[in-house]
Amino acid sequence: MPTVNRREFLKRSAVATGALATAPMLIRIPPSPGEQPVTRITRTLGRTGMKIPIVSMGVMRADNPALVRAALKAGIVYLDTAHGYQKGKNEEMLGELLKEYPRDSFIISTKVPPEESQEAFLEKLDISLKRLRMDHVDILYLHGPSSREATLDPVMLGTLQEAKKSGKTRFVGVSTHKNEPEVILAAAESKVHDVVLASINFKQDHADQMKEAIAKAAEAGIGIVAMKTMAGGFFDRDKAKPVNCRAALKWVLQNPNVTTAIPGMTTFDQLADNAAVNQDLAFTEEERKALVQGEAQGGLYCNACERCVPGCSKNLPIPELMRAYMYAYGYGSPALGRELVTINGLQPNPCADCRTCTADCVKGFDLKERIADVSRLAAVPEEFLA
Repeated sequence: MPTVNRREFLKRSAVATGALATAPMLIRIPPSPGEQPVTRITRTLGRTGMKIPIVSMGVMRADNPALVRAALKAGIVYLDTAHGYQKGKNEEMLGELLKEYPRDSFIISTKVPPEESQEAFLEKLDISLKRLRMDHVDILYLHGPSSREATLDPVMLGTLQEAKKSGKTRFVGVSTHKNEPEVILAAAESKVHDVVLASINFKQDHADQMKEAIAKAAEAGIGIVAMKTMAGGFFDRDKAKPVNCRAALKWVLQNPNVTTAIPGMTTFDQLADNAAVNQDLAFTEEERKALVQGEAQGGLYCNACERCVPGCSKNLPIPELMRAYMYAYGYGSPALGRELVTINGLQPNPCADCRTCTADCVKGFDLKERIADVSRLAAVPEEFLA
């Protein structure tokens, strides 16, 4: 079977609005009094057996419980958070809100980063459950591995199994921002992970490898959840060129092996746009054009391919800094950007004494300029960005 490059795949995906590879399952959610019945598209999350609308909610940057309540009313049932989001306040907000809802009326996941011991990991999970006011989550992710070795770490695999055995989570998985195909395949190999949460979007240069890895994982019973679907949300620092987010979300969900996506939402307009995709995956003509045009633009999304790193004389963690740049300028969240900058020990303008940048970006990013720009966040007091 001939291979299809990413540009050609974009064109074919955009045109094939009426012929998805498999017909998605449909579910009818009872309307509120006075409302018309709504048919939403759902898919089954791998071997978990959970049927979920194809658009869910990433709660990471949301701090308004009314927005989450509106999402639930709009038929979104899966909410994603993490132990570290908003320094725990994100889980606390969800816990306060969700106490009003029957536990079987929503699905919730949280994420805990790798720890040196099982005890340390489970202690953080217990803190998360206390914040959420729950005795269990539906999905527990190991947060952020970017290699096969980290995904298959025997200590963390045993810890996830222990969390599942103790009833603190129904299912376990792994989330990843880079080297996604490698992590996805490792998760399928582990025989432990039930779900993978991965960056998937139309700006990834490794789209063919992603599609192949996702297909193999899905065949092994792994449920696939997509994040970073909007590829940064904008093509430029000044936010003059927005990504057509509905088109970007639909592009990801054309792959029937992707069960659901968790776009981050902070406004009611974003919620309305995203929730509408649960009812209709067909592209409009405008969306088709936006995808093809957007594929040719630089943007804010970094593939985290790490090809730039060997050329950096200071061995800076450039992919992490590009992600911080995307958070600060694409997401409009300098606090998230600052967190990544400080975690990586960056000082303001570390490239100041470099006459010429020797690190080469396959996307054509001006790395020296972007690093100088985002590294300024290291000098901003944390409370100014809260």
